[in-house]
Amino acid sequence: MFYYLLKYVLLGPLLRLVFRPRIEGLDHVPATGPAIIAGNHLSFSDHFLMPAILKRRITFLAKAEYFTGPGIKGRLTAFFFRSAGQIPVDRSGKEAGQAAIREGLGVLDKGELLGIYPEGTRSHDGRLYKGKVGVAVMALRAGVPVIPCAMIGTFEAQPPGRALPRVRPVTIRFGKPLDFSRFAGMEQQKAVLRAVTDEIMYAILTLSEQEYVDQYAAVAKAEQPTEKSAKERRFPKAPLG
Repeated sequence: MFYYLLKYVLLGPLLRLVFRPRIEGLDHVPATGPAIIAGNHLSFSDHFLMPAILKRRITFLAKAEYFTGPGIKGRLTAFFFRSAGQIPVDRSGKEAGQAAIREGLGVLDKGELLGIYPEGTRSHDGRLYKGKVGVAVMALRAGVPVIPCAMIGTFEAQPPGRALPRVRPVTIRFGKPLDFSRFAGMEQQKAVLRAVTDEIMYAILTLSEQEYVDQYAAVAKAEQPTEKSAKERRFPKAPLG
């Protein structure tokens, strides 16, 4: 109930006012039945913009940290994310990927829409990164279509680290459903999973027109120099003595 209150009364109208989203290809999203919407991930706002413009309810897999914050603020944040249709997924440890797959398949088994970001995390620089194969596993096991989606302009509106978004228009573009029924029963084959994932990422790339990086986003982000290390390189310490 609170999901629809957010969508139609509290949050949805505000998001439409701030971002004035232009929607393209919405007819590619099936009116009924299970499907995966796989999109790029540029901004914190992505979590709420897509549910605000879709006619159907969509459930996203979100990092567990959004649900485990301390104090009153943490509890309110957790309540907000659950009410907005988010499912917490622990991304640490060996079982993290399997837990996400189980949760996602549970959503699809109920005939609902599942939202997923194959990159696994937000892009820190606006580029599109290599997709993880979990989306392929779920698509093949559930036998459902994958609708590619591109969020365009959300990085400029609210890049990582910016608390409040800038008032500017964005575009949300959906592509034609991708059918992977030809790979049915082959979800244990790594080469197949990589091929399916790469096809999904290419479809997202075609829609978003981002620069593509053949590297996982989390790895690329970890390799970025910190502000402290950058200063140390610019101003090396003088030798003692």
